[in-house]
Amino acid sequence: MQEDGYMENTDVLVQRRGHLGHLVLNRPQAMNALNHAMVLAVAAALDAWETDDAVATVLISGAGGRGLCAGGDIVSIYHDARTGGNQSEQFWRDEYHLNARLKRYPKPVVAFMDGVVLGGGVGISAHASHRVVTERSRIGMPETGIGFVPDVGGTYLLSRAPGELGTHAALTGTMVSGADAIAMGLADHFVDSSLLDTLAGELTERNASSAVARHGQEPPESSLLAARPWIDEAYSADDAGTIVKRLADLGHPEADKAAATILAKSPTAVTVTLEALRRARGLGSLEEVLDQELRVSLRALRWPDFAEGIRAQLVDKDRNPAWQPAALADVPADLVARTFEGLGPDELGLGNSRNGSVELK
Repeated sequence: MQEDGYMENTDVLVQRRGHLGHLVLNRPQAMNALNHAMVLAVAAALDAWETDDAVATVLISGAGGRGLCAGGDIVSIYHDARTGGNQSEQFWRDEYHLNARLKRYPKPVVAFMDGVVLGGGVGISAHASHRVVTERSRIGMPETGIGFVPDVGGTYLLSRAPGELGTHAALTGTMVSGADAIAMGLADHFVDSSLLDTLAGELTERNASSAVARHGQEPPESSLLAARPWIDEAYSADDAGTIVKRLADLGHPEADKAAATILAKSPTAVTVTLEALRRARGLGSLEEVLDQELRVSLRALRWPDFAEGIRAQLVDKDRNPAWQPAALADVPADLVARTFEGLGPDELGLGNSRNGSVELK
């Protein structure tokens, strides 16, 4: 680590300026998609800075100007899944530890959720203490479109959004604006993107809360919040097929669009996502939800829909996945139940850490 400089040749730039520790996700050619080495680098910096009295605040931002992070390195996970999935499992274990660590970090963590913030990008930012969005923010958990289920604490966050806004966002994979993210509880502060560099400079000297408040603005109205009446009406059901029928029966153009969007996603992923959200509502902590998410992720890794979804969206890019099964009504109930079964000695065990029995990495 260098004072007032960056470490060279790394996908995470680690900078110290004044009393600010600054982490820059630095894979702009991949919109800063997270790989395993990046997760470990962020964790190592947090470890070093936690006991460094010269660091008062941590800032997380993304290089390249297009977004903080477009998610995990899904193509790498795809290739790993085809050969057993062992590397993906360890990646998720370390990533979920990092998600929990960010939420419990003893120093202020400011996340610039500017531009595109998807999947793993939500996990590395939306658990921070000071979550900043801009007029350019486009935030989402698009996993159902690749035959997967929201993770990195996404089901924790979305299950706690007002009403059924989180259910709508999770099942459709919709990207929301910065104003929507604040309304949903995914972010805290709205700052014009032109002021982010100035804010970063002030964080080197000023208290994090006062610096962010100094530049914060009243967010625009949330279009998602305005749609909450019909969203709550349709998505309150605990069955995905019923939700789609309710959406179609509303006679509302946006509801019709949502129904069609859900029907284009993986039926298995949609069904399990809804169940994961409902179960997450009943769990008491982020750590317990992350434990559940690892169970789901490891099972989903071996679904035919996961490999097929990534193939269709990111490898061959024909946008024409052949889901198995092809309809919501055909998703086996026993498959859903098995997805949530415990892992025995292979449990992530973060939920126990809230009682001090497991140390977070």
